[in-house]
Amino acid sequence: MRIDVHAHAFHPKIAHKVIVQLEGHYGIHPVGTGKADDLISRLDKAGLDKAVVLTAATSPDQVVPANNWAIGLKKSEPRFIPFGTVHPDYEHIEEELDRLEENGIKGLKFHPDFQGYRMDDESLYQVMEMIGDRFVCMFHVGDTLPPDRNPSCPKKMAALRKAFPGPVMIAAHMGGYRHWEYVRENLSGTDVYVDCSSVMDFLDDGQLTRLFKSYDREHILFGSDYPLYDADSEIRTVTRRLGLTQSQVDGLLSRAGELLS
Repeated sequence: MRIDVHAHAFHPKIAHKVIVQLEGHYGIHPVGTGKADDLISRLDKAGLDKAVVLTAATSPDQVVPANNWAIGLKKSEPRFIPFGTVHPDYEHIEEELDRLEENGIKGLKFHPDFQGYRMDDESLYQVMEMIGDRFVCMFHVGDTLPPDRNPSCPKKMAALRKAFPGPVMIAAHMGGYRHWEYVRENLSGTDVYVDCSSVMDFLDDGQLTRLFKSYDREHILFGSDYPLYDADSEIRTVTRRLGLTQSQVDGLLSRAGELLS
């Protein structure tokens, strides 16, 4: 199964607002509308079977509505693998984890930078204790602040993995958006998976090649970060710039299916 492991789809009532917010934060003009039908059309164009659809509650009161959206997508869109969300300040995390599990949600998305906590906060560690190995855990990692000042970074990601070896963990953006020079020191050689979303535009060919060589190829997954980027274009770009064979492209696209089966 060929999967885009990093995509987003928003309720039609808020999709445009979120698109504007994303462009304002990252300075990237999104290629898509952020709506489910547009994402599905891009999966078709790219020859992909499914997309992992991610959401992260930026406040405790958003946890239940965001998870309702994920559960609804699970029931209505067979091409999507929705991940749920929790927030360290939400009071009923264990009950919400049970609800997600009962509704067939296989993963959780964490975005410390947007959710307002640090990746090394005790509150997040307490959440991870509750999770155990029940869910695949996807973490946004990195941003423009230096690693020690940023809520997330490759070093904090590595420490979290060491503390919680049970769940499958995926570090988005090749382990650290804008923190790529710290990846080899902190995440190389670990069993953390990474996705290649929101990377191509920021590195030259030499830097990109070195970054990919920082990881065991079996731990690299394909992600587009739709609606910021288009899956078909990203597949073509990574294939061309890294000189991948068709077999290697097939592996990149199908690896996430093994984790999420």
